[in-house]
Order: sequence, then structure tokens, then C-alpha cells
Amino acid sequence: MALFEIWSAQVEKLKGAVAVGSLKLFARLPFGAAQRLGAAVGWLMWKLPNRSREVVRINLRHCFPELSAEQRERLTGETLVNIGRSFAESACAWMWSPQKTVALIREVEGEHLLDEALAEGKGVVGITSHLGNWEVLNHWYCQKCSPIIFYRPPKLKAVDELLQEKRTQLGNKVAASTREGIISVMREVRRGGAVGIPADPEPSMKSGVFVPFLGATALTSKFVPGLLKGSTANGVFLHCLRLADGSGFKVVVERAPEALYSDDDATAVAALSATLGSYVRRWPSQYMWTMKRFKKRPPGEKKWY
Repeated sequence: MALFEIWSAQVEKLKGAVAVGSLKLFARLPFGAAQRLGAAVGWLMWKLPNRSREVVRINLRHCFPELSAEQRERLTGETLVNIGRSFAESACAWMWSPQKTVALIREVEGEHLLDEALAEGKGVVGITSHLGNWEVLNHWYCQKCSPIIFYRPPKLKAVDELLQEKRTQLGNKVAASTREGIISVMREVRRGGAVGIPADPEPSMKSGVFVPFLGATALTSKFVPGLLKGSTANGVFLHCLRLADGSGFKVVVERAPEALYSDDDATAVAALSATLGSYVRRWPSQYMWTMKRFKKRPPGEKKWY
């Protein structure tokens, strides 16, 4: 057993070194070259058989039933190419200075809404999803305030350590999706501080509610609505979208809808899902459809994956 554990640890260390080395390699390229290389990797993911491509196809088939098979396949390709771009852009965002990364943001829509929320003196919950580039968004948001960024740790320890370091370059904190992390986020909001939360990962059954999401139903977390319940904090949606010409990004800020502050969990979670779905419908090819977002299904419904 001891030998196996030593061998496993060495394999994990090697995987971590390769992953971190790949990130550093991408970050050494000019931004445009990194994007093109990432896009090429995504194109290969579309053309060669792999599990990620099948997950994208399954998700799109359920979420966009109104599209033809040809339209969905085109969207599959666009999605995987954009995921490749996101990986390359994120590598740059992690390795570059935050200032250099934020300089790639060419436009901000609704910035005054975040400024107003911060000025009120209540807690601020920055709500985002795996749409566009959330790593570039992280630096922009952390320049505006000093939030706690909630995240789900990657499996490789070396990558997790790197991300913790790079995501806190502007003096903010991070909180892993553990009991301790959840408590730290709740405390920060209650004391009037700011947090950033990706609201689309699938929660445990007891922590979520099944609500509509695009053309499907998704188990969606009650965490964000719980933080906003009773209007004790302000909710603001934040997304960083890739510009069509690849020259940089546009940050979009919107207020949370009134229904998201509801005391009724089902109402609040449905409002959260509907708002996130409206963003994905506007920019469907920039969403990370490789996530197994719909693993848990309502009772009696067949598994998707």
C-alpha cells in the first residue's frame, strides 16, 4: 500500500508539473498567438472523437431543441473552439500581471450598477457563470473591490496552489467550496463585504432545486439566493465576454432581478437560473458546455451522460 501511495503521489506531481508548464508556455506567447493556438486545440477537440465533444452535443441537444441538427453541430464546433481560446486566455490571465490582463477589457456595460451596490454599505454578491472568461473577470472585479472569490478546487494540487496564488494577486481572498469556505463567504456578506460566486456548477441534491434552464431542467444551487434572502445584500450579475474580433473583452454588469431576493427558495432559484440562461442564450458559443451540468436528474428521468 505504501509503495502504491508513493507511486500515486509521484504521478500526481508529474501531472501537476505538466499542467503548470503548459499554462506557462501559453502565457509566454503574444495574446493573439495564444488565442489562435487555443482555438486550434478546440478545433481538434471538435474533429477528433473525445468525451468532451459528446458532452457538448448532449447538452446542446437538450437545451436547444429548437435548433436543427446541423445548427447544433455548428454550435458544438464554435463552443469547443471558444473553450480552447478560454484556456489560452486564462493561462495568460494567471501568469501576467492583473493590470496587463485588465487592459484587454475594451468596454464595460453597466459599471455604475456595481459602483452603486458597493456604495450602499450592504454586502455585495457578484454572481457569474462559466460564460466568456471568468479569469479575466476575476481581475477586473478584484480591482473594483476586495472580494472573497468562491471556487471549486481543481483535482491537481499543483494547479490548485497556482490558482490560489494568481487569483489573489490584488489582495483579495479565495474560498474553496468546502464547509469552511461557505462559512467564510457568508460571514463576509453579513459584515458588508463583497464576494464573487460562479452560480452554475451543479450542487448536491440537498443544496439545490430543479428549475428550468433554457430548454431543459437543471439542479441549481440555493447558495446565492440564500445570501440575498431578505435583501440583506445586493446581487449583481457579472460576465466578461470575448469580442467578436478577438481583440479583447467586454464586461457586462446587471442588477439581480427582484425575484432573486424572494423568501421562497423555488422562486429565487428559478430567477437565478432564468437570468443565467438569458446570458447563455445571448452568447451560447461562449458557454462551457463541456461541463456535465445536468448529471443529476429529477426522479424517474433518464440520466444524460
